[in-house]
Amino acid sequence: MTGYRIIALLLIAAGLTLVPWYALQDSFYAFKWLRNFGSKDPAPALMQIATYGKTWLILLPALLLATVGLYARPVNANTAVEGATRTWGKMVALIGAAGGLFVLMQGFAIGPQGYSFDWLKASMPALQGGQFGMGAGALLVVFGFVLICADGIATMGYFRGDRFVASALLGIVVLVMMFVFFPVVRVLYEGFIDQDRNLSLTMLLERFAQQKLWLLTPACLVGGADFFGYAGCGVAWNTLWLALLCATGTTFMGLMLALIVTRSNFRGKKLLRLLTVLPIITPPFVVGLSLIMLFGRAGVVNQGLEALFGIPPSRWIYGLPGVLLAQLFAFTPVAFLVLIGVVEGVSPTLEEASQSLHASPWQTFRKVTLPLMAPGLANAFLVGFIESIADFGNPVVLGGNFGVMATEIYFAIVGAQLDQGKAAVYSLILLAFALFAFWLQRKATAKKSFVTVSGKGDTGLPSPLPIGVKRTAIGVGVPWLALTVVLYGMSVFGAFVKVWGRDHTLTLDHFIKAFSIDSGPNGWLFTGAAWHSLLNTLEFSLAAAPITAIVGILSAYLIARTTFKGQRAFEFLTLLSFAIPGTVIGVAYIFAFNVPPIEITGTGLIIVLCFVFRNLPVGVRGGIAALSQLDKSLDEASTTLGANGATTFRRVLMPLMKPAIVGALIYGFVRSMTTVSAIVFLVSGDTEVATTYIIGRVVNGDYGVAIAYCAVLILIMVLAIVLVQWLVGTRKLGRRAGAAPGIAPVAVGG
Repeated sequence: MTGYRIIALLLIAAGLTLVPWYALQDSFYAFKWLRNFGSKDPAPALMQIATYGKTWLILLPALLLATVGLYARPVNANTAVEGATRTWGKMVALIGAAGGLFVLMQGFAIGPQGYSFDWLKASMPALQGGQFGMGAGALLVVFGFVLICADGIATMGYFRGDRFVASALLGIVVLVMMFVFFPVVRVLYEGFIDQDRNLSLTMLLERFAQQKLWLLTPACLVGGADFFGYAGCGVAWNTLWLALLCATGTTFMGLMLALIVTRSNFRGKKLLRLLTVLPIITPPFVVGLSLIMLFGRAGVVNQGLEALFGIPPSRWIYGLPGVLLAQLFAFTPVAFLVLIGVVEGVSPTLEEASQSLHASPWQTFRKVTLPLMAPGLANAFLVGFIESIADFGNPVVLGGNFGVMATEIYFAIVGAQLDQGKAAVYSLILLAFALFAFWLQRKATAKKSFVTVSGKGDTGLPSPLPIGVKRTAIGVGVPWLALTVVLYGMSVFGAFVKVWGRDHTLTLDHFIKAFSIDSGPNGWLFTGAAWHSLLNTLEFSLAAAPITAIVGILSAYLIARTTFKGQRAFEFLTLLSFAIPGTVIGVAYIFAFNVPPIEITGTGLIIVLCFVFRNLPVGVRGGIAALSQLDKSLDEASTTLGANGATTFRRVLMPLMKPAIVGALIYGFVRSMTTVSAIVFLVSGDTEVATTYIIGRVVNGDYGVAIAYCAVLILIMVLAIVLVQWLVGTRKLGRRAGAAPGIAPVAVGG
C-alpha cells in the first residue's frame, strides 16, 4: 500500500476516532476538549454512534472498511487486465465520492431538532435528538474521502495517472464549491423566503420592487435644489450611476497617467509610480477622512474661503460628489496598474506604419493606438465598476443622504430593521450589476484580435502623443499628483492634532489612546483600545496569506499545465469571487454559515476563509502569468527523469515561480489587513478587526484615533512588504555573458 493511500486512510480513521466530530463552542485549538473527551460535545464519530445515538453515521466506518478491503487486494496493471484495473479504480472513486457526499448530505438533512425536511420526517425512522454543526472530525473525514476519490480517478487513467494532480483538482473544487458557490446560491435562496420561512416568489418580487430601490423623479433626473444630491433617486440608480461615473473616471485618469509614464518625458514618473502603491496598502477610509479634513465644514478649504471671502462653509462634500471624488482617488491607481502594461505593449511598428501612410499623430492615436488598448480599457472599466458598487468605506464616511446598495445592505443586517431577506435581494441586485458588467466586458472584446507582441523583434519607436492628448494627460496627472500628496499629508497631520478644524495643537494623544502600553506587576499590559482589533487583524491576515498563495498557485498550475474536461468551468469557479462584490460575499457567508452543517459565524475561521477566497483570483492570475513564461519542456524533462507531478511542481516550478508566490503572499496579507466590505458583517466582539474598529471611530466622530490607526496600519504593511522582499529576494536567472573559453555559462536560480 502506497504512502498516499495510507495518509488518506489515516485521515479518515483520525476523524472518526481521535477528534471531535461536531464543532465546539470553544476553539478547537485551545484543546480544552481533551479534558472531557468522552462527553457528548467533544466525542468523536464512533463514540457518537455507540454512546449518543448518532446511528446515521455508521455508514462512514463501513465505507472505511470497504476501502481498506479494496486497497488490500492487489491490482494488476498489465494491459491484459486493463479493464479490471479501471473497474477497481471506479469502485475506489465511487466509495470516496460516496463518503464525502454523505458527510455533507447528512449534515444538511439532520439539524438540531432532527430531520430538516418534512419529507424526511414522513419517510425515515424517528431520530433520538439531532446534531449541530460539523467539526474537525468531519473535516478530516471529508478530505480523506476526497483523496480516496482522487486515487480512484487517477487509477482509471485520468490526469495521466497522477494522483497529485487529481487530488489538487478535486480538493480545490470542493473548497471553491463550498466557500464561494454555495454561499452565493444561499443568498439566492434567502431572497425567496417569507416571514414564515417558506418559499415565496411573491415575497421576492415585493422586495425587488421596493420604491426605495427604483424611484425616479424629476428631482433625481435634474439634480433638484440639492447640488448633485439626487435625493429623489432610488438606491439602485444611485449605485449604478455612481459606478458608471467612477468606472469612466478611473479608466480615463488611469489611461492619462499611463500615457504620462510611458509616452512622455514627465519628471515626476518615479513619484507617480510610488503613489500608485499607496491605495493598495491604505485602509479604505483614509481618502474619505482626508477629503473631510480638506473640504468638510471645518476643512482647510472651507475655513480659508470663509476667512478670505466670507463664503459660509457648505456640506457639498457629503453625497455623490464626495463619494465619487473619494472613489476616483482610491481606484484610479488600480486602473493605472491595469493599463500601464497594455500601453507599453502597443507595437510601435504599427504606429510607424500608420504615420508612413501620412496619418496625423491624432489619427494614429485614435485609429491605431486606442483600438489596440481596448482589452485593457475594458478591464480597467470593469474593475472600476465592481470596486465602486462593492465600496462600503467611502459611502459610509461621505455618503450623507446619498444611499447606495452597500450601505443599505449593511443597515439591513446590523440595523434595527434586521431584514435578512431585504439584504439578500439587495445583494442579488449588486451581483446582477457585476455579472452584467462582466458579460459586457467579455462581449466587447470577444472574437477580436489585439495581438501586438509576437516572436519577431520590434525595433520601432513609440510615436509622439498628439499635443492635445499630451496636454490633457499632464493636466490630469499634475493635479492628481498634487492632491494625492495633500490628501495623504492631511491624513498623517490629522493624527497628530487634538481636534481637526478646532484645535490644531500637536499631540500624541490619539496614538496613546489607541496603542498605549503600561507596565504592571505581571509584565507589560497592552492597555490601548485598539490593540485587540490590531492583534486579531494580524493573526487572521497571517493565517490567510499563505493559504491564499498555496491554493492560488495550485489552481494556476492546474489551469496552465494540465488538460481536463471542464477546465474552463474550473477557471471560472476560481475567478468567480472577483466578479462578486465584497458586500455580497459577506452577506452570503452569513446566510450560508450561520446554521448547521457549517456553523462558523462569529469565529475567526469565517473571517480567514472570507479573506482566502475573496483574494484567491489574484494568486490564480499571478500564477498563470508566471507559468506562461516557463517553457513546458521543463515539466517534460522532469517527467522523463521519473518525477511525478508533486515532485515536478515542488522542485522545478515553484523555485522559478518565486515572484508570483511572493506577490500572492504580499497581496493576500495587505488586502486582508484593509478589507472592510466583505467582513463588516462577519465580525463579533471577540473577532473585531482593524477596519471595523475604524468604522466605529468614524461613526462616533473620533477622527483623530481613526486616522492614527490608519497611519499605524500603513506603517505595518510597508514594513511587511520590505521584510518579505528582503527575506525572499528576487529571482535571478543567469545569462550568457562572456564566459571563459571552454567553460559553459551556468544558469543560477536565486
